[in-house]
Amino acid sequence: MRTIFIIHGSYGNPQENWFPWLERELEDKGWRVWTPDLPGADSPSIPRYNAFILSKWTFDSDSIIVGHSSGAVAALGLLEEAPDKTVIDRAFLVAGFIGDLGWDALKELSRYTLDWLKIRKKARKFILIHSDDDPYVPLQHGESLKEKLDAELIVLRGQKHFSLEAGPQYKEFPELLEKILA
Repeated sequence: MRTIFIIHGSYGNPQENWFPWLERELEDKGWRVWTPDLPGADSPSIPRYNAFILSKWTFDSDSIIVGHSSGAVAALGLLEEAPDKTVIDRAFLVAGFIGDLGWDALKELSRYTLDWLKIRKKARKFILIHSDDDPYVPLQHGESLKEKLDAELIVLRGQKHFSLEAGPQYKEFPELLEKILA
């Protein structure tokens, strides 16, 4: 069975933006979907998230992970920590970043050191989706992730942070759904 795990960003929850829409669309197609409310999302922590997620969900070759913003960083930390033989189908990182964005809430994430070689081995493909005008995550982060992950980088113009802050169109995200189903 195809499975997808959707990880929201800082201060977020599974009921915001395009997450409920994507969950419904995929469930209607027979997918098993989990979009959890992450513990302590106002101060993301890869170890805390991993303990919560890995005790409740398993990943295999039919799995896809979608992470938005700091949820993309969490996805990378999750893949690094997944059992050694784990190889998922694809990881979609939307407005993902690495390093310090200058937000106090993200200090722990910015200090976390990722093992890029180990992470690259855990997914058949990485797809990065970025906007050229994101007010929080400059496009350089997508370009850097592209190099570190040997990933495909998709730049959508004028989409800000792929959230309702950009406009009501982000109650849905058909471009992402199309890529997932491809």
